[in-house]
Amino acid sequence: MLYKNSLYGITSDMLEGFFVDWPNSPKPQTHLKLLKNSSKVVIALDDNTNQVVGFITATSDGVLSAYIPFLEVLPEYKKSGIGKELVDQMLKELNDIYMIDLCCDDDLVPYYEKFGMIKTNGMILRNYEMQSGS
Repeated sequence: MLYKNSLYGITSDMLEGFFVDWPNSPKPQTHLKLLKNSSKVVIALDDNTNQVVGFITATSDGVLSAYIPFLEVLPEYKKSGIGKELVDQMLKELNDIYMIDLCCDDDLVPYYEKFGMIKTNGMILRNYEMQSGS
């Protein structure tokens, strides 16, 4: 597995299979655009197939705050430590930022607590008509 914090050489055809269980999942071209527009990105690349198998993104003001909106690993690569490595590398990328926030479902709280994160309250608003990014 190769981990990169650059999108150099990454194309939309390397981004198939993500956003599992989303009713209106983004197309690979939209996925590539969201990666490019993120402040920070780390990708996991299967060096045997040259496919992206996991990614994590962050948006940040570069001074005090960062938000991690996406962490995803392809289903067939889950439970192999890829997600943990992606989070570890992203937290290293953001180690000079005061606050790093993310939202997750309750069943994922124990996962993120392993990284030293603490549970808090949050508010969200979702515009599901725009879920695919189109």
